[in-house]
Amino acid sequence: MTKVRILFFIITLIVVGSLGLFATYYARGYRLNLKTFKFEPNGILVLKSEPDGASVYINGDLKAATNTSMSISPGTYDVEVKKDGYFSWYKRLTIDKEIVTSADISLFKNVPSLAPVTDSGAVNPVMSEDGSRIVYSVLPSGASGSDKTGLWILDTYSLPLGLGGNSARRITDGDMTGAFYIFSPDGRQILLTISNGVFLLDTSTFTAQNQRVNIASSKDKTLAAWSAEEKTKDQNLINGLPPELNDILSRRSSDFVFSPDGQMILYTASSSGTLPDNLIAPLPGASTQRQERDIQSGHTYIYDTKEDRNFLVTDLPVEIDNNKDSTEEGVVRWMSTSRQLLFAQEGQVVIMDYDGTNRDVVYSGSYFSPSVFPFSNATKLLILTNLGAPSGSANLYTLTVK
Repeated sequence: MTKVRILFFIITLIVVGSLGLFATYYARGYRLNLKTFKFEPNGILVLKSEPDGASVYINGDLKAATNTSMSISPGTYDVEVKKDGYFSWYKRLTIDKEIVTSADISLFKNVPSLAPVTDSGAVNPVMSEDGSRIVYSVLPSGASGSDKTGLWILDTYSLPLGLGGNSARRITDGDMTGAFYIFSPDGRQILLTISNGVFLLDTSTFTAQNQRVNIASSKDKTLAAWSAEEKTKDQNLINGLPPELNDILSRRSSDFVFSPDGQMILYTASSSGTLPDNLIAPLPGASTQRQERDIQSGHTYIYDTKEDRNFLVTDLPVEIDNNKDSTEEGVVRWMSTSRQLLFAQEGQVVIMDYDGTNRDVVYSGSYFSPSVFPFSNATKLLILTNLGAPSGSANLYTLTVK
């Protein structure tokens, strides 16, 4: 009986050990080749999409649906994700053995819908630095009554909940003809400049025009303080970066802005330079898309601080997160996902992946470029247009893209 128990124990150890070894190899991508009866190393491809349930094509063949894992032999593949009513997503991916290659995919509608947000006109919309608020003017000529003239605020996170102006708040009244305004770095204040003075407004409350305090004499001091705050914040952000990248951002770029998640940097080079390879240790499963380490003046790039990859966004003269009228070819802004960029050009709006691929024209037609802004949840854009009517007032519309 003792011998039987020992034999049973040994068999149990062998079975459990074999199953554990099989599970380990399986998790690492190994699969049994039925021709050679050997375990051979594969890679794992994980594709997640929003919306889910999209079809996955590899080298033109339908293989699976998104939100599943696939074991694939090492090599380079043309991967395409398709779903009816949405732009297709495509990338050439390199699969390495025993490595998980993953992609989070946002699919955008190829026929987006427009819905009005304002109905009394909207002039010069400006977005706060963190993307959470948009301020705009309502002028006397565009309002149905004097009770609507003034400066209004929209919270982008609440835009999907209310349309027709219900989600907007007026923060001051009066004629805003020719008004110029900017947000403070924290988005809690607005510096308003109009013909009869300069005023500092709280974005959370309403200040009647007869209660505004003219701070024209201290305007320069306020702007200098805000500028110093911005520079300190930017310096704190780049201090922990490799010295070579710090040099590019501090001395060789005209502007830069971090992605909402802080992982990537969108910047425009002001002079040429080179980013050395291997600034950080390479990560398994990192992006295999073509990158550009040679920096050219006037070109706009994305640097991924986690994967040490540098991608060319555009070689056109563009501005980054500019909320004023632009004299350049367009404006590039981050989407809230940190995986896509919004590219506002004359006559069209493009959403692209951070590495410059999958450039989807989500809107083509008349609008007041570059006045298009992303919602906080990335399902909609806010766009300023009169729908092509020359005599019509411009209004803000939601553009549903997901």
